[in-house]
Amino acid sequence: MNRYTLKLYVTGCTPRTERAVSNLRRLCEEELRGQYVMEVIDILERPQLAEDEKIFATPTLIKHLPPPLRRIIGDLSDTEKVLLGLDIQATGHTVK
Repeated sequence: MNRYTLKLYVTGCTPRTERAVSNLRRLCEEELRGQYVMEVIDILERPQLAEDEKIFATPTLIKHLPPPLRRIIGDLSDTEKVLLGLDIQATGHTVK
């Protein structure tokens, strides 16, 4: 299985931020079973990173690895959309 590198860009500690982080952690533990590295970046604290990645809305999830690079915007509550965006089937195997 590929190791996933995920960056979640958020704005402050809001209910929407908390939902996005919780949804992503749950999904990663259920579907990726420890085969991931996740970084949560608050754009209020690190605005240059958001500018470098051209983040215009939060929460935004960026999958850097495995290729291709993907972006998902929102609180990540639509599990099927997130799995599709990350190229993961609900069984925990990557989509071929």
